[in-house]
Amino acid sequence: MNKQMIWIFVFGLLLGCEDVIEVDVPTDSARLVVDALVRITDISQPTTTIQIRATLSSSFFGQVEPAILEEATITNELTASSESLREQDPGSGIYEVELDTRFLTEGKLTLSLVYNGQRFEASTQFVPTVPIDSLLQGEGGLFGGDETEVVVSFTDVPDRDDFYLFDFDFNEYLVTEDTFYPGQRFEFSYFYDDGLKAGKEIEIGIIGVDKPFYNYMNQVIVQADGGAQGPFQTPAATVKGNVVNSEDP
Repeated sequence: MNKQMIWIFVFGLLLGCEDVIEVDVPTDSARLVVDALVRITDISQPTTTIQIRATLSSSFFGQVEPAILEEATITNELTASSESLREQDPGSGIYEVELDTRFLTEGKLTLSLVYNGQRFEASTQFVPTVPIDSLLQGEGGLFGGDETEVVVSFTDVPDRDDFYLFDFDFNEYLVTEDTFYPGQRFEFSYFYDDGLKAGKEIEIGIIGVDKPFYNYMNQVIVQADGGAQGPFQTPAATVKGNVVNSEDP
């Protein structure tokens, strides 16, 4: 979701010219990137398969490469039990394990990864969510273009602070918190910039998250959308999740 662009405009009046220039772009050493959003789609199921994806951050124009982990484990701190994640396809950087659903919903969880001799860890615990009450296609638009509107409604649970992440498919996300609608039914519209073709199926989900992850995703979404000043604004600070190098935080 990292969007960086260089635009070069050359205007000429009656006379135009063209030349080749060299543009210096940032070159940083590769960093480990871990996508480890664990979703429990049906808490009534006895087991749940979780998946993480490990990649290396690329140079400005480089391709994202998979990262081969030396170790990948998940531990339930309440029961002190651990399970290993296995790479499904050699060289893919995708690791999976099927777990008892109660392993994921009861107790603090710690994900531990070893890459290039260094250990990275992240901790979290299960956050419940609520079902979507209704999901309809609207007829509204934002700027008179071919946007597609979907109208979503859900009912917040009273007497607790809730943070939600909506997954609108196509790597499009939205976060919301219940500060202004505690315990109430809430309805809102979401617009897809590019009109969806008739018959196109989309999958929309609601995910319960904690406050730190809510803040993290809010920053990611703002930077991916270019922020309030558009894509030419000064880049914000690097957005980091909760996977940290335990030996050099």
